[in-house]
Amino acid sequence: MRTAHWATHLPANAADLAEIDNFCDALWLEDGLAKATLDSYRSDLGRLGLWLADNAHEPLLDIRETTLTAFIAHLAKKTRATSQARYLSTLRRFYRWQVGRGRIVVDPTLKLANPSRPSRLPKVMSEKQVEALLDAPDLDAPLGLRDRAMLETLYATGLRVSELVNLKLHEVSLADGVLRALGKGSKERLVPLGQLAIDWIQRYLNESRPDILKGQLSDDLFVTARGAAMTRQAFWQLIKRYALIAGIAPDKLSPHVLRHAFATHLLNHGADLRVVQLLLGHADISTTQIYTHVARERLKSLHAVHHPRG
Repeated sequence: MRTAHWATHLPANAADLAEIDNFCDALWLEDGLAKATLDSYRSDLGRLGLWLADNAHEPLLDIRETTLTAFIAHLAKKTRATSQARYLSTLRRFYRWQVGRGRIVVDPTLKLANPSRPSRLPKVMSEKQVEALLDAPDLDAPLGLRDRAMLETLYATGLRVSELVNLKLHEVSLADGVLRALGKGSKERLVPLGQLAIDWIQRYLNESRPDILKGQLSDDLFVTARGAAMTRQAFWQLIKRYALIAGIAPDKLSPHVLRHAFATHLLNHGADLRVVQLLLGHADISTTQIYTHVARERLKSLHAVHHPRG
């Protein structure tokens, strides 16, 4: 008998792939979810489809609770608790949607337990460390001036890195001191810049951006020599390089290190949690509350001063 070198996994059931496509199309039409979010849903459900083809031979819509439990157990051996939680969230949304459409009667995810995971606190730099990081770029080089303007903007606004690198010229009004950020789920929000960030962006626009573009046209605010926006990954490499120059320990770093610092330092200086929620673009205030751990003593003292029964 002739043998062939097949792929490691059997292809997912064609009907399953069609169900996944229908689900993602509906989310795009009904909720306007971003492409990255839809790609994540598609990837998670596709992985389940592949696993079913390899192991259980059950269609997505006829899956049993015990089969789903086995899939989650399989994930537990290969992925972190945070990734398992994301898979579960995807599966719950998919099967809730199918119940709502009348395609299935019982949601097989109802009794699935969330994986236990340690509380993950954001990595936060001190204000002194932030100053050292902001001072790291070489201002005599056009790219250094661009990088300083980017770091200042990030710390002044608390933008996600993806929001920063995708900023367009028309989304920033230096005269009004605000920018328009396009966040998760294509939700827009206005964020104040602050005078220091305004000054650095203006200096970059006047002195550095034309030199970097060398006659190329671009509507991106922060550009590379290619005449296009920087990638998230490239910006993360910049942060790591400047942190090394600033003498900041690697364990203090993450791609969102300045976003975390923005939120924590605002709370340290007495900002209202709901204001910080709006500035960060969090849909749920519980997401913002993770930053209060480093500001807890500050919040206690504010309560003591301002509350009538403090």
